[in-house]
Amino acid sequence: MKERERTEQLWVREKYRVMFHSQKHYNEIREALKGESSYEEAEALVNDALEVQPTKGSMMNAIDHMWGYFRDVCDEEERAEYKRLKEEFLQGRAAPETLLAFIGSLAEKYKRQYLLRSSIIEMHK
Repeated sequence: MKERERTEQLWVREKYRVMFHSQKHYNEIREALKGESSYEEAEALVNDALEVQPTKGSMMNAIDHMWGYFRDVCDEEERAEYKRLKEEFLQGRAAPETLLAFIGSLAEKYKRQYLLRSSIIEMHK
């Protein structure tokens, strides 16, 4: 496998996990990948991002982005459940893992392979 392919696969796998930790790092990595970043450089940037303590805002931003894969295909019950879980998380009554597990179950149900390859979803199955 070519280095560029490896780098792109790394980004597919870690993209939402990076966003979960830091939108700033996510944007920086996206820009770096537009150039000729090596796999090692990309991996170092990802690892730096994962050192950042996620905020409620960064976590919700990443989860909302992943939710976007289901907005148009989910049923009303799933939409209501997402809204309920999100509200509980924002009020501090639920952990982000609850939302991530729900997103993971939707990814499996609706066969969203891109999300299923994401490390943040794999971690919460």
